[in-house]
Amino acid sequence: VQLQASGGGLVQAGDSLRLSCVESGRTGSPNVMGWFRQAPGKEREFVAVISRSGGRTDYADSVRGRFTISRDKPKNTVYLQMNSLKPEDTAVYYCGANQGFFDDGNDFSAYDYWGQGTLVTVSS
Repeated sequence: VQLQASGGGLVQAGDSLRLSCVESGRTGSPNVMGWFRQAPGKEREFVAVISRSGGRTDYADSVRGRFTISRDKPKNTVYLQMNSLKPEDTAVYYCGANQGFFDDGNDFSAYDYWGQGTLVTVSS
C-alpha cells in the first residue's frame, strides 16, 4: 500500500485548506484511514479518523468542529477539510492506513502505512 498526501500550503489564520490522501496498491477491503500531524519539536498527534465504510468518524478535541474527514471509495481517496485554521494548526500532516480497528484510530502505533506528509503553515 502506498499513500500520497497533498494539498498543504501557506495560509492565513481563518482560511481553509483541503488535504487529500490517495491510496494505491491495496487489495481487499478498505482500510481505516487517519490523519495525524507533527509540529516542530513535538510528537506526532492524532487529528482525525474515518471508518472503512465512511460512516464513522472521530476527531481530536483541538480540531473538532473545524476539520472534517471524508473518503471517496471509488477514488481511493481520503480528504481532510480544514476550516478556520489557526497558527497552532501549523504542522506536517500525515495520512495513515490502519488494517485493524476503527476504535484504535487515534493510536499512532495502530497504523500500518504512512504517506510522506504535507506541510501546512498558518500565519497569524
